[in-house]
Amino acid sequence: MLAKRGLRLQPRSNPCISFPIGRLMTAASTQHVPVLAQEVLAALGPIAGQTIVDGTLGGGGHARLLAEAVGPDGRVLALDRDSGAVERAAERLRGLPVECVHANYADVPEVLAARGLAVVDGIVLDLGLSSDQLADCQRGFSFHSSGPLDLRFDTTRGEPAWKLLERLSEGHLANVLYEFGEERSSRRIARQIVSRRRKSPVRTADELADLIRRAVPRSRNDRIDSATRSFQALRIAVNEELKWLQVGLRRLPDCLRADGRVAVISFHSLEDRLVKEAFRDDKRLEVITRRPVRATEAETMNNSRARSAKLRVAARTTALATSGRWNSAH
Repeated sequence: MLAKRGLRLQPRSNPCISFPIGRLMTAASTQHVPVLAQEVLAALGPIAGQTIVDGTLGGGGHARLLAEAVGPDGRVLALDRDSGAVERAAERLRGLPVECVHANYADVPEVLAARGLAVVDGIVLDLGLSSDQLADCQRGFSFHSSGPLDLRFDTTRGEPAWKLLERLSEGHLANVLYEFGEERSSRRIARQIVSRRRKSPVRTADELADLIRRAVPRSRNDRIDSATRSFQALRIAVNEELKWLQVGLRRLPDCLRADGRVAVISFHSLEDRLVKEAFRDDKRLEVITRRPVRATEAETMNNSRARSAKLRVAARTTALATSGRWNSAH
């Protein structure tokens, strides 16, 4: 059995550029800072010559660290649903053994097969929204954006959030806000959205945020904006995030070699619950992190996004290696 106790991970075998919101992002610019970066390295323990999959490329932070670890004889396949993220990261990671691919992480088996690969040594997923997407005023991820309320990771697929708001019935919309955002005032918010669209439909992020704040004023004890849960719910809905996470969690274990590791970083309870249950119930996997790994106080001070991050790790159980066990003494 592999050691599981303890919240901090130790290595198995070896130890932003800012730009104003609204400015066109250049190929070399990123606001995104990878969360739990050292913990991911400790979890996967990449060594020279290995092949690793980063299923959520984003700003390329995790991919860069993994590429530096596997070296010129290794390989990192980095996927993202956001074609813009793929293009920018490819430029930033030029010269490193990283191949950036516009694809859904649920399609990792097909991506590997197209390259003559059956299994890899490790997989990492950093779920949710990137800081670069928040900074893109044309995507609607930021409450302050006056651009279209789109919220799609892949703008070539599906429908934007503003169309969803026009199409759904009041009851269906309330269910989306409650189920995907855990919004207790979902019915009140849905009622206001439907009432508003009879006169002038919501089309931008700032319009929706203002409507929600009027419908559900922020309490003194509430640390987050009143619109946070609704935006999360709509983003999850238009991107079918939970659906693809479930598909990915079913498919990814077969892409790992014996003792290969999969590490997943989630940012809210809906994601974390799916990851926890999938790792626990999958006979192909051995749970490494009995409890999720959280960011250190130092990291959360420098990167507020890390505050809600939870890392869970599992290993492929077939012919588990006996070497390189976790040192979880602290």
